[in-house]
Parts: sequence; C-alpha cells; structure tokens
Amino acid sequence: MPSSILSARAAEFAPPIVIFTKVCQTLNLGFADVAAVTAQAGLDGVDCPVRPGGEIEPQRAAEELERYAEVLKARRLSIPLLTTAITSPSSPHAEEILRTAKKVGVQFYRVGFIERETGAAGEKQLREVKAQFKDLASMNKQLGIGGLAQNHSPSGHTYLGGDLSELEELVSGLDPAQMGIAFDIGHALIVHGEEWRSHFEKLKPYLKVAYVKDAKREGGRWVPFGQGDVGGTGYFKLLKEINYHAPISLHIEFDWTDKGKNKTREALVNSIKESATVLRGWLARA
Repeated sequence: MPSSILSARAAEFAPPIVIFTKVCQTLNLGFADVAAVTAQAGLDGVDCPVRPGGEIEPQRAAEELERYAEVLKARRLSIPLLTTAITSPSSPHAEEILRTAKKVGVQFYRVGFIERETGAAGEKQLREVKAQFKDLASMNKQLGIGGLAQNHSPSGHTYLGGDLSELEELVSGLDPAQMGIAFDIGHALIVHGEEWRSHFEKLKPYLKVAYVKDAKREGGRWVPFGQGDVGGTGYFKLLKEINYHAPISLHIEFDWTDKGKNKTREALVNSIKESATVLRGWLARA
C-alpha cells in the first residue's frame, strides 16, 4: 500500500485536544487571555478548573462559566471538560455548577480528590465513596452530564483511586455514561510500571477521557513532552483501537518557566504548542 495512503489513514486518528488551564493560572490570565493563548497554541478548547483556588471559584460558576464560554466561542473554542472538587451531590454548589456546565456544552467533569485512609478505615472509606459515586451518577443522569474519577497519585499524597485496582472497584457496577474514568497514562506508568496495561484492559469500558502528560517512570518525574516514557508505551495505539474520540486533556506539569526565568505569556504559548505537536505526533503514529 502506498505510504501516502498509510499516512492519511494514520492522520485520521486526531481527537480534539484541550489544555488543562491550571497552567494558565501561573500567569493570572483572565478568560480573554486564556482563550487567546489556547487559540495561538492551536488547540480546540479548555479543561477548566472550577474548584477552590481554581480558574473559577465554585460559588461563581453560574455566572462565570457562561461568560467564559462566550469568550471561547468567539475564537471557535469550547469547554468540553471541567475539573472540580465535587465528590458527592452535597458538595458545595455541586448541582449549580453541573447545571451551568451542561448549559454551556460541558460533556464531562472530573470529581475531586479524596485522601486515602488505611487499614479497616480504608475499606470503610472505599464503600462510602462508592456509595457517593452512585449518588453522583444518579444526579449526572438527571442533568445529562458525565462524571470522571482520575487515577491521580502525586508525590506526597495517597489519593483514593490512584491505584488502578482501587479505581476499578470505585466505578464497577456504575453506568460509565454517568460515572466513568479519566485515565492518566503518566500516573498509571509511575504507579504500576508495565502492569498498567493489564489494568487498562479491565478499565476500558469505563474510559471516557484521556489525560496526557509526559513522565519519566524512574523517579516519577514530569518532563517536557517527548522527553519521557509515555510516547513509547503504545497507549495511543490502544486508544485508537477502542475508537477513542473524546477530547484529550493536555496537562503541563513540567517547569516551562526555566525556574522562573522565562515566566512569560510567549513562553507559555510555545510550551503548549510544542507539547501539542509532540502529542499529535504520538496520535498520528498510533
């Protein structure tokens, strides 16, 4: 088969890419500036933190999400994803946030982090959180939005679900349309090494959104895209095989400022653009 046809077929796997805008908070950028940076970097939209200390504070979500969506729409960008502190229907402003999110076109929101307890208390906690997720799933169904639990296990924390076996237990039996997972290949690789693949196979029915950042497995470090181990995992081929088409949330977790010496808007745009270029290369070769 001619190489030109093969290249065209490879290019067909190109899910939309959005930027997790926590990185934009480093420069205290307003909505218009974030939209401009996102457009300059050639991305499709944003994954917006709506949580205490986030880009939007929970109590201001009803007002500010709609304004943000309009600013983004003017640049042909969208907000398909939110990152929240919601862990149950009784979380502060939960229903208000999600109703507004649905109104502005948000498809999924990530639930908040929960510090893991150990021993017998941990088993009890797992049951309680699963019950909370079940209640959230019911509310999500009513509102027409999907919740996501992430495998997040940063240094110094033991978040519930950071271990993929635990994450599977939390979402098993729930309808993935109402409560699925945001699979973070970087965290999976650091926590599980090559065993991440067997966990991924079990979690595939629940995978709704892919979070991507590059990591060095040894030492558990976040590095610029293309300098770590994520590109060589075969993960993107697996996404292609399951016909993944949701947005990919691109996370900038490495030091893009050169230890604060180049903390500028231009440097941020370049960093996002370069990261997206590497990510698109991984997708094209899948």
